[in-house]
Amino acid sequence: MPRTGASPISFPAFRGATRLLVVANLAAYFLLLLTGVAAPDLAGGLLRHFSFQPDLFLHGELLQPLSYSFIHLGIFGTLLELLSLWFLAGFLEQMHSESWVLGLYAVSVVGTAVASLAIYAVSGTFGLSLAAMPLYGCFGGIFGLLVAIGVLYGDMEFLLFFTIGIKARYMAVLYGLVAIAMLFGSQRMYAFAQLGGALAGVLFLRVAPRRGITFAFSEKWYGLRNRYYRWKRRRAARKFEVYMRSQGRTVRFDGQGKQLDDDPNDKKRWN
Repeated sequence: MPRTGASPISFPAFRGATRLLVVANLAAYFLLLLTGVAAPDLAGGLLRHFSFQPDLFLHGELLQPLSYSFIHLGIFGTLLELLSLWFLAGFLEQMHSESWVLGLYAVSVVGTAVASLAIYAVSGTFGLSLAAMPLYGCFGGIFGLLVAIGVLYGDMEFLLFFTIGIKARYMAVLYGLVAIAMLFGSQRMYAFAQLGGALAGVLFLRVAPRRGITFAFSEKWYGLRNRYYRWKRRRAARKFEVYMRSQGRTVRFDGQGKQLDDDPNDKKRWN
């Protein structure tokens, strides 16, 4: 269980989903950086096809709702995002499984892209002047992680700017208010998309099982498989009953396809 006092200036263990996410984003950053030095035209093409742009997505760039989160440009912005990702994902991974953290992050990233697409479509429908800005960076996933901590561990205290103790729920509300304020500025698409990531994180908490989406899918798969095998057993039992009656004998099975004990008064019993 998390402590209720102020969190010290230290990062959680670098393992599991936390390490996977941070290393993948860091590798993508350096890959794009080196490509920009060696082949600037290729780097420009990667930015175009892998950042999220609503108009390109609507014309078939279907990987963009996930790929944009691996596109990082400025070194300081990237450093801040990856440190935040390490801290928030690592904190959640102390109480939840790796698949749960990955599911929350992925849903928040996709929710950010969906919100960006929604505001772009609405602005075009109602004739509002909203420039289509490409999205890049993992800010949406980070906001989803932060909101999850605020909802699940609201009394946990963190050190805001390493000096001010603040509860997790208030920190999440504070970042949400900043995003709402940004809706009235030039970065409204980013702000709305970020709020979409937060909403997707909340929906994940309400819908997804505690042990993660992967576990839920595996449970559903095993449940379907077991129901199929039970159906086959009942079907075979019915055929066997028909066959034994044709031989002048009585065999009974229950609804699960298991043989029942024979009636001792039945002269045509099986044994």
